[in-house]
Amino acid sequence: MNGNRPGDIRNFAIVGHAAAGKTMLAEAMLMCSGTIHRMGAIAPGTTVSDYHVGEQQRHISIHGTPLNCEWQGRRFNFIDTPGYLDFSSEAINALNVADFALVVINASHGIGAGTELMWEYATNYGIPKIIVVTGLDKEKVDFDGLLADVRSRFGAAVFPLQVPMDPGPGFHQVLDVLRSEVVSYAADRSGKYKEELAQDSWKEKVHVLHQGLVEHIAESDNALLEKFFAEGGLPEDVMRTGIHPAVQQQVFVPLLCAAGETNVGVARLMDFIAKYGSSPDDRQTVGATAADTGEACLVRLAGAEPVAYVFKTLTDPQSGDLSFFRVYSGAIRPGMELYNSERRIVERCGQLYRLNGKLRTQVEVLTAGDIGAAVKLKDTHTGNTLCDARHAIVLPKVNYPTPYTQASLKLNAPGDEEKLAAGIAALHEEDPAFTYHTDPEIHQFLIAAQGELHLEVLFERLKRRYKVDVSLEQPKIRYRETIRARGEARYRHKKQTGGAGQFAEVWLRVEAGPRDSGLSFTQTLAGQDVDRIFVPSVEKGVKTLSQEGIHAGFRVTDVKIEFYGGKMHPVDSKDIAFQIAGYFAFREAFQGARPCLLEPIHELEIKVPEEFVGRVVGDLSSRRGKILGMDVNGRLQVVRAHVPAAQLYRYGSALRSLTGARGLHSEKFSHYEELAPDQEKKLVADYQAARAAGTAGHNHTH
Repeated sequence: MNGNRPGDIRNFAIVGHAAAGKTMLAEAMLMCSGTIHRMGAIAPGTTVSDYHVGEQQRHISIHGTPLNCEWQGRRFNFIDTPGYLDFSSEAINALNVADFALVVINASHGIGAGTELMWEYATNYGIPKIIVVTGLDKEKVDFDGLLADVRSRFGAAVFPLQVPMDPGPGFHQVLDVLRSEVVSYAADRSGKYKEELAQDSWKEKVHVLHQGLVEHIAESDNALLEKFFAEGGLPEDVMRTGIHPAVQQQVFVPLLCAAGETNVGVARLMDFIAKYGSSPDDRQTVGATAADTGEACLVRLAGAEPVAYVFKTLTDPQSGDLSFFRVYSGAIRPGMELYNSERRIVERCGQLYRLNGKLRTQVEVLTAGDIGAAVKLKDTHTGNTLCDARHAIVLPKVNYPTPYTQASLKLNAPGDEEKLAAGIAALHEEDPAFTYHTDPEIHQFLIAAQGELHLEVLFERLKRRYKVDVSLEQPKIRYRETIRARGEARYRHKKQTGGAGQFAEVWLRVEAGPRDSGLSFTQTLAGQDVDRIFVPSVEKGVKTLSQEGIHAGFRVTDVKIEFYGGKMHPVDSKDIAFQIAGYFAFREAFQGARPCLLEPIHELEIKVPEEFVGRVVGDLSSRRGKILGMDVNGRLQVVRAHVPAAQLYRYGSALRSLTGARGLHSEKFSHYEELAPDQEKKLVADYQAARAAGTAGHNHTH
């Protein structure tokens, strides 16, 4: 087989919650197809897809790893994706280039937050879903209960094409609804099986299910439905031709059964994918925009010009960078010149490969619909489009969830700033799901990731790959200072030196402004006591101090300042004198107006299975949180709360351990609120001690 016809290609992403069994399912597929001759395992780190150092150390998937094999004359390009929500961007990238999602649900863990998230993304991308229930060889498996759960969450379109006959340790028999037969798998993990007709009560059960399947398929198409009623059923061949379109329209979501570790049920799952799974033919066009005009256009599968989307880049110190891409139109060959429409440069294509983990197979061409990789494109990054320079277009980029887990990166070796900047930029090109910036207010270099684990992995890569000596620290909290009362001050600045002197007198009134109003500076000078030319000087002095902080070293906000009078000297009054007088007049007026601290409050949305709600709410109140409300989203409860930012460092980890990794949260800044007096006292005391020691500044990490 050459596998070059789009109709013969099956591109799919294996997605689901953490520990659902995705990697072992992928391993079993490679085993069934003869791509590997011995199955690896997670604990010793011997699987094909988890080959990176971090994955082997942690026993989890961190990267979306492209794999491929041949099965029944079809080319399978599949991506084993991480289930941890910290690395959800890898799964989102994979779904973006897949023609369907293989959603893996573990029979003993049930539906997790990751399952829900991946379902949502696949739906948004408009690609069909096929469900595989794994882990049927584990203790205490309730298949019927799980099926009911899945249908209540994902709708009545979900229909079991297979039923496990002996779930639990030793599981090896599956009732095949499509063929009305029993499939028994060998115990040697070879994936081999034998088939026989169902007998006795199983015969009755499979008959009822088969009838249900026929009705399900008939309902997906009016012509089939008419035929069904006219003939009291559908002929087998007609029903089978109805399966593919019904899956495409998602009016039928097939559910199949397997156990990856023992390679049971995998071969028949692959048969189903080969026969009925989506191919690039099912999406003849994809939307894009013209690079020059920004107008919408379509990329056609049958088009002659090459168009490819880079969905992942990998930096490998041994073998150089790899760009993984899907070809949407035309063909790509080694030596070809391709135009990167986003970076507006021409790239020369080097060797082309198909990948199975770290194993590379060189290919001479990748045609429309196929997935592969090119080595060392000099300036092409994740999310870029490669095309013909005469028809420059841009394919839509992926939108990642907002990264809300922050840490401060501190350089341990001064002088390594350039190394750090280069390393972080390179990591960001590889993984755009995290962000980084220097925060001028708290003077820290902040990195925001999809979770604590994501942060740690980035941090390790930075140290291992780019040899940057850094440590991760808690980000400082952006407290603010304001006042509760009115205050007034008259400050005279007078300096007489050998030459010209300095003189300025400034009279200020201050009062509290509305919350979130910032600083408002006005002048109400009357008469000629102060030249209006000095108003900006006074304002500058006030603003300088408001940035430095007065009460505890934090930025001042929500204060109205009125410059209502003062005095000047015809010779000695100058800009600098009024800046200094404004600075100290503001300090005195502020200190006399009952200063207080404000703390940032974040709004959290937490999705958890019902049984964990009590724990989560209890934990929130221990963090000074206020519950705003609760809603139901399918089988998950959604808790909304306001929580002080100071209480949220590493909250993702806490939520994970409270909910057995089944909770999911998002957070955003909401507003500022007055800080409790006992906490304020501590911050003020810290600030004063630091000033006395001569190290004042923004040194609060509470």
